[in-house]
Amino acid sequence: MTAIPFKKLGPGLLFAGAAIGVSHLVQSTRAGADFGFGLLWALILVNIIKYPFFQFGPRYAAATGKSLLYGYKKLGKPVLLAYFILTIGTMFTIQTAVTIVTAGLAIQLFGVTQDIAVWSVAITIMCAIILAVGKYRVLDKLMKIIIICLTVSTLIAIFFALRGSVATLGSGNSISLSQIVPTDALSIAFLIAFMGWMPAPLDISIWHSLWTLEKAERGEEAIKNSIFDFNVGYVGTLVLGICFMTLGALVMFGTGKTFSSKGGVFAGQLINMYTSNLGSWATIIIGIAAFTTMFSTTLTTLDASPRAMKATTDLLGFGFKKRGYLFWLTILIVGTCCILFFLISEMELLVKIATILSFLTAPFYAICNYLVFKDPELPEEAKLSKSLQGLSIFSIVALILFSIWYVITLF
Repeated sequence: MTAIPFKKLGPGLLFAGAAIGVSHLVQSTRAGADFGFGLLWALILVNIIKYPFFQFGPRYAAATGKSLLYGYKKLGKPVLLAYFILTIGTMFTIQTAVTIVTAGLAIQLFGVTQDIAVWSVAITIMCAIILAVGKYRVLDKLMKIIIICLTVSTLIAIFFALRGSVATLGSGNSISLSQIVPTDALSIAFLIAFMGWMPAPLDISIWHSLWTLEKAERGEEAIKNSIFDFNVGYVGTLVLGICFMTLGALVMFGTGKTFSSKGGVFAGQLINMYTSNLGSWATIIIGIAAFTTMFSTTLTTLDASPRAMKATTDLLGFGFKKRGYLFWLTILIVGTCCILFFLISEMELLVKIATILSFLTAPFYAICNYLVFKDPELPEEAKLSKSLQGLSIFSIVALILFSIWYVITLF
């Protein structure tokens, strides 16, 4: 088997950059802090369940030279219109949420000003400049550097956390790997939200298909390369999810402390919790790991939503063909800034609504992604194996059941 050069990797790492954000830094760390390693089963299971639908994005793009959105249009314009409406309903709050967490970490690392809105706008403008000037080429190269920094700094943090736990183990305590199935309503709600956002909402499969098109490769070899690239990114998200859960379990589990739901406050609590247990030297390592995590998410989401909206409106027939990307990038920036300055007090409610929408629409994206591959015109080399079809059907049923469970728990 011929090795695939590092330079061939790209869309898969962009996927990882978009996925490794709130779900990992906040949810995985919180899962470790509250349950130890008790929810490790949930983290692994949901990655298996969502795997085929995320993989379908690059597979379809490499095989057809079209994004999944084109496949959605072939299913019927109402399907594509539903995607457009759902994206409009969630993209501003999601962008604001990830930017606020990034800004909170910037305050902890760099200081300068304690105003989280100012930092949020500065980060948004910085990301917008990177995207407007460099577009995909710069994003592709920058993400490789960010993912390497994130992985190295996270592994260093785990090494010292494990070393710090030796004394505790020596005193008679042990790290339990017993798995837990929550029974109270609050814990069940957290479990379902945790699985819903791990490793990411399913609409990122559409973003991945658009990034794959930027590679401008097609054919059987391109399909193999894109799936390999995706697998690298996907395994990376799983490993780092386990890493952040490990950090939460080793450093925070059993302390009795709870996290704030506000992004900026959470950032300070996260870093302070580590430094109080590992020492002040850990500030820079934890800070870099956390900041690169969230900056990569902020950057990739700021690129992906405008890219997806341009492609959607072009297919629906009312887009700005040449300037569509910059138009939607501007719309997203303006909308994000409006929320930051005028609706910041309602941020928790807005994020909750966006979270619910993202979770409950997971079966929609799963079913659409699966049906796209039922197209008889699809190249033979891109069609799904029986095992992948079986996993897809099982996963669709599981996602529907989780959604029902979520609604019952919520209401």
